Amino acid sequence: MQHKPSETSLAPFSCQYSAQIPELLSRLGCTIAISTYQAGKLIFLSAKDENSLVQLPRTFPKPMGIAEHPTSGQLALACKDEVIVFSNSLDLAHHYPAAPEKYDALYMPRVTYHTGPLDIHDLYFGKNGQLLAVNTLFSCIVAIDDQYNFSPIWKPPFIDQLVSEDRCHLNGLALKDGVPAYATAFNQGNSFQSWRENITTTGVIFDLESNETVVTGLAMPHSPRLFDNSLYVLLSATGELVRVDLNSGKYEVVIKLDGFVRGMDLYKDYLFIGLSKLRKNSSTFGKLNFAEKANEAGIAIIHLPTGAMVGKITYLTSLDEIYDVHILGNKMRPNILNTLSSDYKQGLMIPEATFWAKPELNH
Repeated sequence: MQHKPSETSLAPFSCQYSAQIPELLSRLGCTIAISTYQAGKLIFLSAKDENSLVQLPRTFPKPMGIAEHPTSGQLALACKDEVIVFSNSLDLAHHYPAAPEKYDALYMPRVTYHTGPLDIHDLYFGKNGQLLAVNTLFSCIVAIDDQYNFSPIWKPPFIDQLVSEDRCHLNGLALKDGVPAYATAFNQGNSFQSWRENITTTGVIFDLESNETVVTGLAMPHSPRLFDNSLYVLLSATGELVRVDLNSGKYEVVIKLDGFVRGMDLYKDYLFIGLSKLRKNSSTFGKLNFAEKANEAGIAIIHLPTGAMVGKITYLTSLDEIYDVHILGNKMRPNILNTLSSDYKQGLMIPEATFWAKPELNH
């Protein structure tokens, strides 16, 4: 059964979804966060009740990687030329002037790192809270701090210099115990955008500790993730979720989805995977074998122990491409403020209290 709005009067970001998804999110006690650089939004999808979903789309410039600090709960978001760090305040949420007692989390912008346009893809809080990012433009893994635009900490062995050429489309990163462990790229080229030529057959997974290639010949790998010491990767060009055997370099398909898969997170046995429409006029994507099937954008939810799909969210308007998917645990109705409007300036946090400024009176 699908809940589907009237297609004659669809609002922006209208979506349809499997009937069981609101109940599932309620039971799990979580919210889905997705970034879409195409639509310029970070979207929170929450259960309004056990029968319906509610979403909060917030505007950011070309948002991609989403990171959550494992202990502080801070969020970080990679945008077009900056990384923004947010802190959550339950108290500010409860007293949010526009909707008191509505939200159970409110992420307030605290720090902006002016990185410049690096085409940052995956983003994490690593060991000791260090911000780690995949700098796709310069083909390296980097640390983000307040001293430099970026500090390189690893690059593929075949990359002979750090230049802004997106040589191999390094895009995905998996951490192990807070340390970069595995990365994905579209090929092993060392020249300007060399990956575009044979895009469906040259993808690789790197072991960052050994500096060796673990798997080759992959179809546009994205979103490597370590779950229970097993490495999972999305093969975007075939729509497959695969589990990788790191010893043999082989992989098994967990499930094949009809779509361009990218962005993935696991929460309590449930895997949330992003689906994007393929741009038919794209010289890169238009030639993929399943281009005609990849005509929906949304979220597929997989029960990982069985490999079965238990539900799907499909966008009907506004959203065509998803980059990252992140699950906010123990958040039933979160909110987030950007720096594009002045609202965030009205909420103040200090260690022992919070304050909302009163609107200024016109004299």
